[in-house]
Amino acid sequence: MTDFHLAQINSARLRAPLEDPSMAEFVTGLERMNALADRSPGFVWRLIGENGDGTISLADPRTIFTLSVWESVEDLRAYAYQSEHLDYLRRRREWFLPHEHSVSLVLWWIPAGRRPTLRQGISRLGRLAAQGPTAEAFTFRQVFSPPAGQPAPLPARPA
Repeated sequence: MTDFHLAQINSARLRAPLEDPSMAEFVTGLERMNALADRSPGFVWRLIGENGDGTISLADPRTIFTLSVWESVEDLRAYAYQSEHLDYLRRRREWFLPHEHSVSLVLWWIPAGRRPTLRQGISRLGRLAAQGPTAEAFTFRQVFSPPAGQPAPLPARPA
């Protein structure tokens, strides 16, 4: 076990609301892909959201986010590109519009045991878009190593 885990967030712009019949296969596949992630080696956590399907939307219901934590880049890469998830990923153009922004996925290291927030993830997407890959916000194309040394201690829990 390492002192750091990998957080990832991705965003997508839906071609239609999730309730639309054209999105039925995507919605049906969410449960299967989430179950696959949950049992994949190195999976740590994912934000479930109000719908329980792992997709989170904010002000614009057509833009969704997924946020998860993995033990390593290799674990996330294996899930994304070397499992049944790849078949699902190949169909993304059926369900998602081309991204308005150049960035739809970002990775960053967090101390093991912490959970990122959606706000933190969106901030990392913005950082990657503004600055390009850095140790604080990167992609599979340019991976950065976890920080050296021990992570900062977790803050005390409020009483």
